[in-house]
Amino acid sequence: MKTRIIYTADSRGYANHGWLKSHHTFSFANYRNNDRIHFGVLRVLNDDNVAAGMGFGTHPHDNMEIISIPLSGSLSHKDSMGNGTIINEGEIQVMSAGTGVQHSEFNPNENEESKFLQIWIFPDKLNVKPRYDQLKLNKEDRINQWDQILSPNPDDKGVWIHQNAWFHMTDLEQGKELTYELKDKSNGVFLFVLEGDITVGEDILHRRDAVGIDGEESFTIKANENSQVLVMEIPMELPSYLQ
Repeated sequence: MKTRIIYTADSRGYANHGWLKSHHTFSFANYRNNDRIHFGVLRVLNDDNVAAGMGFGTHPHDNMEIISIPLSGSLSHKDSMGNGTIINEGEIQVMSAGTGVQHSEFNPNENEESKFLQIWIFPDKLNVKPRYDQLKLNKEDRINQWDQILSPNPDDKGVWIHQNAWFHMTDLEQGKELTYELKDKSNGVFLFVLEGDITVGEDILHRRDAVGIDGEESFTIKANENSQVLVMEIPMELPSYLQ
C-alpha cells in the first residue's frame, strides 16, 4: 500500500535552551508526540542551532547509529574512542554507538552559531563495536543529481552504518526534475527539504518540510526554485530486538 505522510516545518517540536535551539521532527527529550515517534528505523531528526562557543558536554550513547551533517559553521568532537576532530560544513559524520560510547560536541567558533542535522537510526543488530568516521563531501557531485553520502557498504561511496539505509543529497536548480529509484524496494524514504521549494507528486514542500514515503519504488521531485534536498532511504520494519 502506498502512503505519504507530510511533516510541515511548523509542525515540528521546538526547544529553546538559550545556547541550543532545536526543532524535532520526532519525539525527543521534552517533546512528546505519540504520532511521531519514528518513521521506520529513523528515530531522530533534529535541526540544531548551537550558539557560538557552546555545545553538548560529555554524554553517553549506545546501540544507535548517529549521523551529523553540519549545515553551517563547525563542531568540535571528542569521544571515548580517542577521536578528537573538527566537523565542518560540507562534511558528514557517523558514529556507531554499539556497546557504548561517550562524546561531546562544541561549537569552536566564538563569533557565529553552528547549524547541523542530528540523525539517529536504529541499527540492524545490537552491541556492535563502537566506531567513528567523517568524510568531506564534494558539492559538485550533487548539482542536479543524487549524490550518495551514506550506505550499508564500507566499500561504497560515502560513510556507512549498520543498517540497510542509503542517504542522498541534491542541489537542484529551479525547473529541474530528478527521479529517485529505491536501492531496496522494500524500504521507505524520508525526504527533507533543507532549502528551497519542491513538488513531489501532488505535494508542494517548502524549506524544512518533509514527506515520508512508503510503498513506492520510485518518485520524482521538481524544484520550483533552487533547492537542496536530503533523501533518507531506510527499512520500514523495525529490527527484531524492538519487536
